Amino acid sequence: MPLSQLLDGLVVKDLSGFFWVEVADGTVYMCRLRGRLMEEAQSSDIAAVGDRVKISLLEDAEDDFKGVVEEVEERRNVISRAVRTEGNRGAGQSEREHILVANLDQAFFVFAAAQPSPNLRLLDRFLVIGEKAEIEDLVIVVNKIDLEDPSRVQAIFGQYEKIGYKVVYTSARDGHGVDTFRDMLKGKISAFTGPSGVGKTSLLNRLQAGLGRAVKAVSNYHEEGVHTTRDSVLIKLDSAIYGDKSYLADTPGLRTLTIWDVEPEELDAYFVELAPLVGKCRFGDCAHGNEPGCAVRAAVEKGDISRTRHQSYLKLRDELEAAYALS
Repeated sequence: MPLSQLLDGLVVKDLSGFFWVEVADGTVYMCRLRGRLMEEAQSSDIAAVGDRVKISLLEDAEDDFKGVVEEVEERRNVISRAVRTEGNRGAGQSEREHILVANLDQAFFVFAAAQPSPNLRLLDRFLVIGEKAEIEDLVIVVNKIDLEDPSRVQAIFGQYEKIGYKVVYTSARDGHGVDTFRDMLKGKISAFTGPSGVGKTSLLNRLQAGLGRAVKAVSNYHEEGVHTTRDSVLIKLDSAIYGDKSYLADTPGLRTLTIWDVEPEELDAYFVELAPLVGKCRFGDCAHGNEPGCAVRAAVEKGDISRTRHQSYLKLRDELEAAYALS
């Protein structure tokens, strides 16, 4: 079909080989991949939530799907994970890349100031995943600030502001910081994730009435069975509040995500404050543990690098080394 007859669209949901594609006028068509694209789906997902695609429409469709994905545009970024293959889909490989979401403008990682205490190791894992994915803006949202002493909150999260990350301090209870958060969502495709108990649903409801319920309903639907589970969906935000083309990517799979395609010796490149010092270490393969002449460890001793961040790096590197030893 000539390119002039194709519709540009955005994949807002995918499930069991079908793709829901929203086009310029807001209509959503359920589509399948063109056969030649299906044949290419060997080592990774050809289309996924967040992809920009071109579709053709079926004039006399008798079933529920109404279009065909003809082309998938090149991705700006992806968040993905390794999954075990079954049957022929992975071309005989033991693992393949599964795309959770593509083409994010930003990612929000939500943690509580208290109740529960912030899990900084999980936050550091999220930040590595975001840096690896080359997502332009990685934002830390600190909720429940009304439950903790402000000086303690600043002591914990100020270290992330110091190294260049945006931190938004919020309270779903009294609305503090919600307007700032809302403004950051306008005109963007944003991921939103965090551990249980940090008040994500209450915060979503503050951002838009009923949004938390909508996200929870989608997540519950996608968790109903192992054969139909997908890990992301784009939820279109209210245009009266956010303007056009604002989406929230619900990505529950991120909470248990292992780091995909990062070798242990590459990990320091995704800790933004460690990366500039790597070339100053005495040994080119320095792991920044007990090696002599380590510039990173010297910076930790001087207080220029947070000890908790350094410990997170060492723990994550141990995990990666153990994973590669088993592969």
